[in-house]
Amino acid sequence: MRAALVTRLDGPDAVEVTDVPDPEVPEGQALIEVAAAGVAFPDVLLTRGEYQITPPLPFVPGAEVSGFVRVAPAGSGLVEGQRVAAFPFLGGFAERVVCDPGLVCPLPDGVTFDAGAALPMNYLTCHFALRLRGRLAEGEKVLVHGAAGGIGTAAIQLAKAWGASVYAVTSDPAKGDVARTAGADEVVPADGFREAVADLTSGHGVDVVVDPVGGDRFTDSLRSLAPLGRLLVIGFTAGSIPEVRVNRLLLNNLDVVGVGWGAYWAGARSRPEFVRSQWDDLVPLLESGAIDPVIGEVRSLDEVGVALRDIDERRATGKVLLTP
Repeated sequence: MRAALVTRLDGPDAVEVTDVPDPEVPEGQALIEVAAAGVAFPDVLLTRGEYQITPPLPFVPGAEVSGFVRVAPAGSGLVEGQRVAAFPFLGGFAERVVCDPGLVCPLPDGVTFDAGAALPMNYLTCHFALRLRGRLAEGEKVLVHGAAGGIGTAAIQLAKAWGASVYAVTSDPAKGDVARTAGADEVVPADGFREAVADLTSGHGVDVVVDPVGGDRFTDSLRSLAPLGRLLVIGFTAGSIPEVRVNRLLLNNLDVVGVGWGAYWAGARSRPEFVRSQWDDLVPLLESGAIDPVIGEVRSLDEVGVALRDIDERRATGKVLLTP
C-alpha cells in the first residue's frame, strides 16, 4: 500500500510517499481502509521529533482518519464495511491503518468522510477542554485564539452549541471570515485583542479563553478574563511557551488550566472508554447540524509535505485533509 513515511526528523519536507507492506493486524485490533485523514499540528511536531512522544524511525504519521472497517475483532461492536471515524494516533497517512477498536466510532448517516476525518483530534480535544477542564456554562463568554484553524473552528462551534457567546481572535480579515463562517459572534484582530474584548464586554471580560497559540498573547489573555475566569492551555503553535506570574491569578481568582486530552484518557490512569463517551455526546450535535467541521483544504497523499507546511507556517484555515 502507499503511505507517507517519516525516515528522518527534518520536518515536513522529509516526509516521503512510498510503497510499504500492508499493516499486520494483531488479534483484537481493527483494520480501517482510509477514505480521508486529518492533518494536525502534532503531525508537524512528529516530523521534527519535537512531540512528547517520539516513535522510532521510520514511521507513518496520521492520528485521525475516516473510512471503512475491513477487519472487525469479535466483541468490538464493529462490523466489516461499516463507515467510521477513528483515532489510530499513528499510521493514518496511508491506504490502511490498524486501530484499537475502542477508538473507532460509527459515522452517522449523512456525515461525510471528510467531516469524519476532521472530528477526532480537534472536536474531542475541544469537547474535553470546554466541558471537563473549562466547566463551560450556558450564557458564558468565550474568547478563542487561532480561531480560523482546526482547533479554533471546533471550539467556536462547540461553544456555540452549548449556549456560549464567542469572540474569535484572528490575524487577518480572511481568517476572520472563516471564524464567522464557523459561528463566531464577533471577530477581533490579534493585535489589540485585549482592548477589543474590553470594549465588547463593557470591561467585564470573558469567562473562558481557548488558547492553542501561546506565545506573547498569554498575559493579555489573562487580563481579558472576568472574575473566576479560566484560561485553557491547549498548545503552542506560536512556537514559544509562556510563563505565568501567579500573582496575576489572585486578583480575580483566575484559573490557568492545562488541556491534555490524550494524557487524560491514555495516560498512566487509562480511561479508554472516555473517547467513545465523548463521541456519543457529539453525535446529536452532528445530526442536528450544530457542529459541521470547516474543511480548509483537501489534498492528495502525494501533497502531504505541502499540507504539513501549510499548518507549520500558519497558512491553513479550518481542517486540512489528505486522501490516499
